[in-house]
Amino acid sequence: MTEARRARDRYLAAFNDKDMDALLSTFSPAGVAVSPEGAAEGHEELASYLREFWAAFPDCHLVVWEEAEADGTTVEELSFVGTHNGPYLLPSGAMLAPTGRTVQVRACYICTVENGTIVSLRLYFDQLELLTQLGVPCLPAG
Repeated sequence: MTEARRARDRYLAAFNDKDMDALLSTFSPAGVAVSPEGAAEGHEELASYLREFWAAFPDCHLVVWEEAEADGTTVEELSFVGTHNGPYLLPSGAMLAPTGRTVQVRACYICTVENGTIVSLRLYFDQLELLTQLGVPCLPAG
């Protein structure tokens, strides 16, 4: 097993266990995580984002479907599964109160590892799919 895959596997396991210390140990202190919701640079910002996310979806977990790897970079196609039982910050800046709805959202992680830690984590997912499953009305601007 390669260094990149080991770091990625440890990250995914720590995410699913909600183990912040273990998760941050996989992530470079100078690492950057980017998602449709914004960027988190370094441990403090990543931890803040994940704490809010885990509070909104306390039973969330990632299910990997496919994975590939090349030159220190891994790519995972996965699903995020969880129940919305806490406040969730919407793209509009409004806070969505818990809906109790279960979501299953398709996503893709691209993870770059150097010296045994993640230096770049890019998460792609369909925000409209998530908002629709949460029951948020998506109206055109205007």
